[in-house]
Amino acid sequence: MTEKRAYDLAAFRREIEGIRVYDDPKQVELKSRDYFWYSPILSQALEGRVGDLVVLPTDQDEVRRVASAAARHKVPLTVRGGGTGNYGQCVPLQGGIILDVTKIDRILTLEPGRARVEAGARIARLDDAAREGGQELLMYPSTRRIATIGGFLSGGSGGVGSLRHGMLRDDGNVGYVKVMSVEPEPQIIELHGPDIQKVQHAYGTNGIILEIDVALTPATDWIHTAALFEGYDRALRFAVEAQHEGLDCYLLTPVERRFARFYSKYGPLFPADRDGVFAMVAPKEMPRFEALAAAHGGKISFAMPKPELVAAGLQPAYECGWNHTTLQALKADKSWTYLQVAYPRPFDPELVLRQMRRYGDDVYMHHEMARLEGEVQIFGLPLVKYRGRDAMYRMIREFEEIDGCTIYDPHVFTIEEGGMKQIDRSQIEFKKRADPYGLMNPGKTQGWTSDMAARP
Repeated sequence: MTEKRAYDLAAFRREIEGIRVYDDPKQVELKSRDYFWYSPILSQALEGRVGDLVVLPTDQDEVRRVASAAARHKVPLTVRGGGTGNYGQCVPLQGGIILDVTKIDRILTLEPGRARVEAGARIARLDDAAREGGQELLMYPSTRRIATIGGFLSGGSGGVGSLRHGMLRDDGNVGYVKVMSVEPEPQIIELHGPDIQKVQHAYGTNGIILEIDVALTPATDWIHTAALFEGYDRALRFAVEAQHEGLDCYLLTPVERRFARFYSKYGPLFPADRDGVFAMVAPKEMPRFEALAAAHGGKISFAMPKPELVAAGLQPAYECGWNHTTLQALKADKSWTYLQVAYPRPFDPELVLRQMRRYGDDVYMHHEMARLEGEVQIFGLPLVKYRGRDAMYRMIREFEEIDGCTIYDPHVFTIEEGGMKQIDRSQIEFKKRADPYGLMNPGKTQGWTSDMAARP
């Protein structure tokens, strides 16, 4: 059950009169959830955790009124965008209000190389608007259609496009963030350059993100394609070589053949006797892509621009990678969950084959080619048959201790346990400034303790 704190919700509501509010229990419960159900462990840990009401401001002035009222009445506040996070980032652990920012969604400026946008803007809408002017986003999550740009900054780390442009936190990918503090007289704080890391991947625990400046790049009419291989090792070696050879791709996603039954729309285009590499390739690079695939014993299954792909009733390639692989499996069989793995560098496909032999039908492998701090980094998001908490953490220890991998644990809801592995003191110091009463998304960071909260 939700652990209620002492706060006067009725007084809070009176203070924000005129701002749209939902208090229907079903609506509130819906807005208190994200995709944490990917994890049976999180499903149990977060069961029954709901807010008291949803507040839906329509502009930044209304956000200011909500922040001020929350601070005055000491009401916990959890910011929510599209709700596509996987770790319970927007699940309110201590009740209070859910601040739905999806109406704070203006595209403020689109200039050569940059866009400034309000945090609640859907990523698909922003990317489509940029494309109208011949540009595109550097990266986005596979939940492009639903996710917001503020949610991506707050809870994400990379995704489709990270093969080409690195991770979200890499220099230059985000240039500016405008943050509002939660206090009786909310302040505007502007972050530039490295200071942006004070709010990046902080789960909305330290200030309300209002605006973001993101980098753009000239648009490419990517060819959505897949290459098929007779062994997963060949698929991996092809994808790794394609990246090292500098093929201009926006996505390279090796997916082993056992996933085929979850990709039913593709039918014979992704058969159960071939391993696949789903990709988004620059048109001029398709001959080189096809030749390299052939050199590894592969062949092209399909290749078409996105409009043709959609007209054919097929999913875009970016919905065949990253955590959409998990989503497609769970739609068919809820006994699966997943892990997030960073493989040691340099990457060795033989390590993956050893893991496949070790776990047999309990693990289906899927990998992502990316860059991290300018270097090639291979990530894995394997499907894992859920055999209980003990079995899951035994597998995690084996990945780390036997194989030398790093696990970003998707079965926990605090920032530090999930991937950071340690408390980011700069984020905590910033929280003291932007959330002095400790009201924002309480319980999601281990670095904040109750004695840090300012006294009225």
